[in-house]
Amino acid sequence: MDFLTSIFGTEGLVLGTLVPFLFVLTIVVFFHELGHYLVGRWCGIGAEVFSVGFGRELIGFTDRRGTRWRLSLIPLGGYVRFVGDENAASAGHADTSTLSAEKQALAFHTKSVWRRAATVFAGPAANFILAVVIFSITIAVYGRVVADPIVAEVRPDSPAAAAGIQPGDRFVSLDGSPVVTFEDVQRYVQPRAGLPIIFVMDRNGEAFEATVTPDASEITDRFGNRITQGLIGVMNSVDVGNYRTITYTPLQAVERGFAETWDIVERTGSYIAGIFTGREKADQIGGPIRGAPVSGPGATPGFSALLNLAAKLSVSVGLLNLLPVPMLDGGHLVFYAVEAVRGKPLGERAQEYGFRIGLTLILMLMLFATWNDIAMLVTAG
Repeated sequence: MDFLTSIFGTEGLVLGTLVPFLFVLTIVVFFHELGHYLVGRWCGIGAEVFSVGFGRELIGFTDRRGTRWRLSLIPLGGYVRFVGDENAASAGHADTSTLSAEKQALAFHTKSVWRRAATVFAGPAANFILAVVIFSITIAVYGRVVADPIVAEVRPDSPAAAAGIQPGDRFVSLDGSPVVTFEDVQRYVQPRAGLPIIFVMDRNGEAFEATVTPDASEITDRFGNRITQGLIGVMNSVDVGNYRTITYTPLQAVERGFAETWDIVERTGSYIAGIFTGREKADQIGGPIRGAPVSGPGATPGFSALLNLAAKLSVSVGLLNLLPVPMLDGGHLVFYAVEAVRGKPLGERAQEYGFRIGLTLILMLMLFATWNDIAMLVTAG
């Protein structure tokens, strides 16, 4: 009975984890495809199918423009199939000579390269916009807990201790960027393990400079993920940091929403660059198995946590789709850039090989991410 409750109970695997995660993923996918669809319409491109999910249709309807809106069986993505597309991935195009004159006027591949590029880019752009909106709303409603950037404790034998930083010192700037809250220090230091950072500190009203190289430390977060991040060995506290909740006007909340979204983009870019330079481990790349627990009851409680997950997942989906890999939006944009320079599209064979390579890379990435997820579960067990 306990086993069944752990699987099907309100806080079990299905209702407590998978259902919330799929709910969040569905929202993110819907807005991604809605970006493609709306900009495509504005560019005079007709859509035959708008699908959230792949495979067999579960429910759907056809609107007055002839677009079939559908919810499909496999809820791990989605697509918009425009008029003239050969398949859901827009990999190649059908023989438009068989289309009526009305349909040819709406076909995706008959439009200018700029209209096609705008339509493709609109998907990732919609993800970034969704993230900004979610962050802005949650910040406007709940505010943000901040602390003064003052050192309460310095761990022995840490990079901060070696640099002469002491309790009571206040962070002024990092590599020339001003520091306002202790969170600013954490955000700047964590993705820069092994990279020297110039700190400007204030001690009793006098400024001094220190160069600190954060140690690379592997930690396990509250979701069970192993994360490598930079640490300098300083801590804050409630008394010293003057913890408080600050509120924002709507305009300030939007500005903060952009900052939160950009912070995720910057951290992700730093991590990817770190993989290629050997500074980061690729075992942090994960898939749905790793992502699902974040939406469950074991994460941070409350609907705001679910919204926060949706915003972060939306940014991740947008960035993933901008990778210059055929089959993804970024790959299409590369093809359109080449077409704009050459004055004509790449040959069908070149595009076909490109899409095959892209599909292979995506499948390899999925297998690698799943392997990391399984390895994480085995280690955690």
